This record gives sequence, structure tokens and C-alpha cells, in this order.
Amino acid sequence: MTSVASFFFGVVVALSCLSLQQLASAADPSLLQDFCVADSTSSVLLNGVACKNPSTVTANDFYFRGLHVAGNTSNAQGSRVTPVFATQLPGLNTLGISMVRIDYAPGGQNAPHTHPRATEILTVLEGSLEVGFVTSNPNNNHFTKTLYKGDVFVFPSNANPGAITIANAVFGSQPGISADILAKSFSLDVATVNFMQSKF
Repeated sequence: MTSVASFFFGVVVALSCLSLQQLASAADPSLLQDFCVADSTSSVLLNGVACKNPSTVTANDFYFRGLHVAGNTSNAQGSRVTPVFATQLPGLNTLGISMVRIDYAPGGQNAPHTHPRATEILTVLEGSLEVGFVTSNPNNNHFTKTLYKGDVFVFPSNANPGAITIANAVFGSQPGISADILAKSFSLDVATVNFMQSKF
């Protein structure tokens, strides 16, 4: 290649890189916003809650007060869940996290339930609590532990959608869920729960 051809080639490459760099820097530097505070007044339907105009967001959108107040546990389950979701704390919208306070009366429980799109982590602040989860079909393994003040337990979730047949998970898990817990959860007597567990 002659020196003139090399020069032209170098100029073309330099101009091409400069043009590409200018094209790239002309784009929005970030396709995502810093936050999406829930706009409870919006009529837009989507998976989650529409975002509030960022110019109207205040510090109060990221603040919740109330978890210091004990919940009323005078009910059949002997527990009260105080949720902190995007409906209570708009700044949580689209972050994929939430929080709850659960208060238990002595012998109280939070009925068996699932969180199909969330991992849960639980910390005991006072007393003790029996916790656990059941894996998806076909094994329905029951992982259980008694927690004490300061202990933490995680209830995992992942990208594998799995399948949980409720009857198998509740009455056929291995090891079995306590008949006393199931009787209270479903307003049944222990003999009925024992009968149902025997069928799995």
C-alpha cells in the first residue's frame, strides 16, 4: 500500500470511528430510570403500578412508618401480618422487594401459603418460631427449623417455575407438617388431618 493510500485509509478509519462515537453518544445514556415510584392515581394497567412523574417525587415516597406498632393477633390464626408493599411504600414499586411485620400470639401461626414470584427472608426479633417450606413436585421435601431471637431463615424462589400440588405439598410432604399446625390452618380436627396425611 502506498503512503497516500495508507493516509486515506487511516483518515477513513478515523472518521468512521469518530462518526460511530458521535452516533453512540447521541443516544440516551441510560434506558432505565433511577426509580419508579408508584402512582396510585394512575388508570394505566400494567404489571405493577405506573410510575409517578419524577418531578413530583418526594422523600416521603421512600418512607413508611408503622412497623413499630404490634399487630392485633386476636383472630383464628393468632397472627397479624402488617405489609409494606408498593401500595404502602410507593418507592418499592418495580424494585422486586417488599417487607412485612408478622406478630404472633402464643401458639399463633401464619397459615401455609406460597410466594410464587418472591424469595422471603425471616428474622425472629423475640421468642421462638417454627418455620419451613415444601419443595415442588414430585418430591415435596419439607425443610423445617425452630428459630429463636436473632435467627434468620430464607424461603427460596428461583427462575424454575416448578409446580406445587397443594394437597401433596400440605398433606404429603416428607417429613410431614405437624397435624396441629394443619388442623388450625384449615379449621379441622387433628384426626381429620391425620386421616388426610395417611392418604399420601
